[in-house]
Amino acid sequence: MNPARKAVAALVLAPGASAGRNQSALVAIDDALSPQGVRVERIDFPYRLEGRRSPDRQPVLVASVVAAARELADDLAVPQAKIALGGRSMGGRMCSIAVAEGLPAAALVLVSYPLHPPGKPGKLRAEHFGAITVPCLFVSGTRDQFATPDELEAATAPIQGPVTHVTVENGDHGLRRRDQEVAAVVAGWVLALRR
Repeated sequence: MNPARKAVAALVLAPGASAGRNQSALVAIDDALSPQGVRVERIDFPYRLEGRRSPDRQPVLVASVVAAARELADDLAVPQAKIALGGRSMGGRMCSIAVAEGLPAAALVLVSYPLHPPGKPGKLRAEHFGAITVPCLFVSGTRDQFATPDELEAATAPIQGPVTHVTVENGDHGLRRRDQEVAAVVAGWVLALRR
């Protein structure tokens, strides 16, 4: 295979705040991509590994993503820029911050991005979007209380890389019972980056 065409060698996936590396959506994405030759590394944040319920502070979470991405790139002996990053809710947000802060990446996969706290649309978590230059996939439900599809489209306009939005009809923030649908969307998008 032509190395130049293999834009994504692997994907680091981080879970949402109340879950760990075996969150069902992350497992489904792993199951969809691994047989296609994309290595998937599902991670746990330090607070989960230590048995705590409350997430670590943002710098610790972001550092965990950076460390996992660098370790995976070293393990595969590929440039950091061939590693895609993403995850669900808080995990995806930490990946987007890591990339905005300068971590090279092939792409971002953001499932149920928590744009704002429920009921507080004025408290946007998007100040870093303008520093993102890689392709981004946002998968979210039409009933997500953390971001309506319209809010997400408007907030992602400053992203400098190509942005793809996929909306899951009647999906809530947890996208319950939609894991296979989400995994198929993510796998199709990631694999298209390799063509």
